[in-house]
Amino acid sequence: MPQEIEGVQVRPGTEADLTALTELYNHYVRETAVTFDTVPFSPEQRRPWLHSHPEDGPHRLLVAWTGDRMAGYATSSAFRPKPAYASSVEVSVYLAPHAVGRGIGGALYTALFEALAGEPVHRAFAGVALPNEASVRLHERFGFRSVGEFTEAGWKFDRFWDVRWYEKPLGGAAGAPSRGPSSNDRP
Repeated sequence: MPQEIEGVQVRPGTEADLTALTELYNHYVRETAVTFDTVPFSPEQRRPWLHSHPEDGPHRLLVAWTGDRMAGYATSSAFRPKPAYASSVEVSVYLAPHAVGRGIGGALYTALFEALAGEPVHRAFAGVALPNEASVRLHERFGFRSVGEFTEAGWKFDRFWDVRWYEKPLGGAAGAPSRGPSSNDRP
């Protein structure tokens, strides 16, 4: 799936990207409330996360490079661990500071949703720590709709942060795990 979009190479993430991915994510850990992680990671600590996003399947990692600089990445990850959530993913985009406002987030999401089109994924969800107008605009542009807000959901930088949740319907109803009748199945 490597492709060239406006001078930006978007492709599946690999082991060779691990250091750059970790550095980019750590920027958000240290400097912003975009993620609620509070302690930076080493590349070795991030390796299991990298390997949880294979090149195929519903849990993907796409990276964007401009020349020899990582510009950002997008992921689709397991939404929740229980089996009935298997047809849902949580998606996110992280951009390097030099790449913000250049359309790279949109290029990453375009490639991610194209890759997910053939997967049995029915819904994509995204949580946005507020305020974050750029992320709100990106998600709305890609057809996400706001479905609710958790107030004061996270504590970082000596204050509480709200999180707005978004959802986007995807086409993957076919191939979803079948459900046989059972009186033991309870939500």
